[in-house]
Amino acid sequence: MNLYIVRRPSTWANTQELEAGIARAARLTNREMSGRVRWIRCYVVNERDGRIGMFDVYEARDEAAIREHARRAGLPGDEIYPVETTFIVRADLDQFAAAA
Repeated sequence: MNLYIVRRPSTWANTQELEAGIARAARLTNREMSGRVRWIRCYVVNERDGRIGMFDVYEARDEAAIREHARRAGLPGDEIYPVETTFIVRADLDQFAAAA
C-alpha cells in the first residue's frame, strides 16, 4: 500500500454536511474497501469562500482505489498526491499527553 494526500476543496457548506460525508465515507472504507483503501486521518480547513474543505491522508493500493472510494462516497477525489517521503518535525502531541 502507498501513502496519498487527497485534497477536497470547498466541499461542504457547514459542519453537518461535513459530518454526514465523513460518516458515509468511513462506513464505505471500513465495510467494503478495507483491503484496498485505509483512511488514516483528515485535516479540515475553512476555505476562503466560506465553505469547508479537507486534506485527507490515505493508504491505498493505487490512485484508482482512492478515486473509486471518492466516487462511491459522493466526494470529490480529483486532487490525489502520492507522498514521496515524510519528515517528522515534532512528535505527535498525543504521545506527550499519554506520558503526562
